[in-house]
Amino acid sequence: MNNNPTTRFTDRVENYIKYRPSYPADVIEYLKSEGILKDDTVIADIGSGTGLSAEMFLKNGNSVYGVEPNDAMREAAEKLLSVYSNFRSINATAEETALPVNSIDLIICAQAFHWFDIQKVKIEFKRILKPTGRVCLIWNERVLDGNPFLVAYEKLLLKYGTDYKNVRHENIDENKLNEFFESGYTMKTFPNKQVFDLAGVTGRLLSSSYTPQYDSPLYEPMLAELNEIFEKNQVNGFIEFLYDTNIYTGKLLYNII
Repeated sequence: MNNNPTTRFTDRVENYIKYRPSYPADVIEYLKSEGILKDDTVIADIGSGTGLSAEMFLKNGNSVYGVEPNDAMREAAEKLLSVYSNFRSINATAEETALPVNSIDLIICAQAFHWFDIQKVKIEFKRILKPTGRVCLIWNERVLDGNPFLVAYEKLLLKYGTDYKNVRHENIDENKLNEFFESGYTMKTFPNKQVFDLAGVTGRLLSSSYTPQYDSPLYEPMLAELNEIFEKNQVNGFIEFLYDTNIYTGKLLYNII
């Protein structure tokens, strides 16, 4: 089991690229409607991973700095986003981004904030944000009881997941959000979903950092049980993975130099 948040996705990159969900277009439209996102907004995508979150802002025409410490994920993003001249890739951590002081209008953290040292990133985010800057935390949160397959899938993760209970992003609760967003935050939710065949749902499972790998004695039993619950719940060879895309936005009390 790899407990290092910087490296634990290294051997999951291929499945991560293929099978992790993107984000609904509503995210961009919502941030625009709130006056948070404009055409000239400069964005730092912290924990940018394989580039899924950065791409929707790049398509909107924004300049995006992708800060990612994992070499394999960062290289995947650089390949995916090579067509965008407004993307800059940075080998750095959330706690030490290497970005200039007061240089960023909007920080986004998509599927990543729960890996960070909250107190350290709060200091760093205040350093790099402009005085009017905002922070936007985004998660695709799987709907645990959205359909019979998802109920069974959650039980599968609880049974086989190596450290699933400890690392899932639901551990960032209201108290931690209030501690981070010192002056308050707003939350908005949009529906999102993926439709998978058996190969797809297998890849989705294996993209998670807490699932056993091929050299584990739990690997084959886990896949056998996944196959069983898929066959029991599939309709015409497919199942639906349902998500709530939750967005938390706010300002930090002050920026420091």
